[in-house]
Amino acid sequence: HGGFWKGFTSGVAMILATEIGDKTFFIAAVLSMRQQRSAVFIGAVSALYVMTVLSSIMGLVLPKLVPVAYTHILGGLLFLYFGFKLLFDAKGMDKNQVSDELEEVEDELLHPKKDEESQQQVVTTNSIRKGFSQIALQSFSLTFLAEWGDRSQIATIALAAAKNPYGVTLGGCIGHTVCTGMAVLGGRMLAARISEKTVSIFGGTIFLIFGIHSVF
Repeated sequence: HGGFWKGFTSGVAMILATEIGDKTFFIAAVLSMRQQRSAVFIGAVSALYVMTVLSSIMGLVLPKLVPVAYTHILGGLLFLYFGFKLLFDAKGMDKNQVSDELEEVEDELLHPKKDEESQQQVVTTNSIRKGFSQIALQSFSLTFLAEWGDRSQIATIALAAAKNPYGVTLGGCIGHTVCTGMAVLGGRMLAARISEKTVSIFGGTIFLIFGIHSVF
């Protein structure tokens, strides 16, 4: 099952591999360009903490429903699948290509649809005066929804099933804190600098290592 520290280091590494350049990363980055950074950070990190705990609980329940040997192999196959997928995606990417996910998030958050624009006009003047708790709440809900079913959530479930779930939870939370902190502080600049190709190669490699380790 591996000790606490094994789970912890895997948790940190896995989140750093999956979250940098991920949709939740970009949400924090784009929101913090417009809103109070500390509020965006608190909202996003709380959502990710809740998610990490939920994922670890699912990972704990999984071996009770499915024999441990299978959860190991299933987790390993999931990691291998993500690993190959990321590396395969990276092959077709342009070195300087900005992430599709970044464009998607910016479209959603910065350029609302036409029919919302009239309401949005009112909202933008209000949102400048938006309170701390409102920004935190917006950041929380956007992050929570984006993270649900995300590859880092699935990876957390698989890791918690295979390793020490407390270690994985703590490691995951620390990984999320680091990533969200980076997103909030220099997110947009970082997002434009980090080519999606590099992120995909890095993430893919880490996933493959986890996958091979789980299966064998």
